[in-house]
Amino acid sequence: MQETATRVPQAIDILILSNGPGELATWVKPVVQALRRRFGNDRKEVRISVVLSPDANANGQEATIARRYPEVDRVQGAEHFFPFLLWGKTVAGWDWRSRGVVLFLGGDQFFPVVIGKRLGYRTIIYAEWEARWHRWVDRFGVMRDEIAARAPQKYAHKFTVVGDLMAEAGRETGRTTREGEENASPSYPFTGSSAQPLIGLLPGSKPTKLSLGVPLCLAIAEHVHAVRPDVRFVIAVAPALALPTLATFANPASNPAIAQFGWGAAALVQPEASTQRPFLKTRSGLQIDLWTETPAYDLLLQCSLCLTTVGANTAELGALAVPMIVLIPLQQSDQIRTWDGIPGLLANLPLIGGRVATFMTHLALKRLGRLAWPNIWANAEIVPELAGNLQPETIATMVLDYLEHPKKLAQMRDRLRHARGSSGAAEKLVNLVAAELERDEA
Repeated sequence: MQETATRVPQAIDILILSNGPGELATWVKPVVQALRRRFGNDRKEVRISVVLSPDANANGQEATIARRYPEVDRVQGAEHFFPFLLWGKTVAGWDWRSRGVVLFLGGDQFFPVVIGKRLGYRTIIYAEWEARWHRWVDRFGVMRDEIAARAPQKYAHKFTVVGDLMAEAGRETGRTTREGEENASPSYPFTGSSAQPLIGLLPGSKPTKLSLGVPLCLAIAEHVHAVRPDVRFVIAVAPALALPTLATFANPASNPAIAQFGWGAAALVQPEASTQRPFLKTRSGLQIDLWTETPAYDLLLQCSLCLTTVGANTAELGALAVPMIVLIPLQQSDQIRTWDGIPGLLANLPLIGGRVATFMTHLALKRLGRLAWPNIWANAEIVPELAGNLQPETIATMVLDYLEHPKKLAQMRDRLRHARGSSGAAEKLVNLVAAELERDEA
């Protein structure tokens, strides 16, 4: 049932502050959709702007991704953030309406305090693990009760538990699919037949992950294909990752990890016919299709199983209830430099960066079994997390076992559905926006 849009008596601006690709995909996207459902699509009444701040996990394409969201009217990239923070001027000279809300969806929680005061807007922070600046922020939408419980009692009225925004990822597509289809074979829209199992490969978007993730996934695919030639494989290409760039990580001439570890290599094939999709062709002749549409929910929902890295991918797959194996190859642990905040900055420093990266990796491994988002939600290992000197043959054996025992995959789907919790975090956060606007009007 479609919601009736809330009418606003005076034109307003909603400014969303965010940073990395994960936040854009799993926080910003469901929230801007919920905002438009609540307030409608009349830009003369409600205008949505996204301002990005620098992030250690950024790939430089965040502004491009945000501009693809039809609900968003204006986007400013991270490279222009600090002049905006310090002096209040956007690079494009944006105007601001007299009433509005600053909604924090990633970055440093100090940013909405400064920007909200300058614009005279209400400030709302979505807090996943910790809430700060209680005195100067108007409202907090928090993931769980414990966050609110840690705040001083005099600020308790500012806190509302909205739930986990990560669990919202993919719901719009997933809610009408999969239900009652546990025993159905997935169909594949552009190659193969309905009887062919489909395995999705999500090796990441940043070079530090792709350098190992791509050849490892290729090698696993070749081992599986040798036993089960009916299985199809597809790479869900990360947003804004060019296919020639992806192909360099499958090329031994540009990726030394392939020769070093004896993993898979492949060449990019781009058919001339527009009806045919590009693919990677391995040395054995295996064809691994490339899916470039984003978000890739339509594809992922057809996968029997996915191989993925840690990160936002695990939240999206979990929300879609798609079974997965999470791969954390540590053959080059000193090269893993995608940590958040100060650790990420230190890991990218010359001379000491490698040692910091290795140290942070070892700290993360103490949480093994709780690195993938579904495992974090459930506080239990629902999906396997494999870390260390991973070997393709071992992982391929695990994949084949899942394919031979579909009940195991069905059980994982059921546990993922249970772990993702009830829907509605985005709508609850939008309710806070509406309530603050009403307070401002009063």
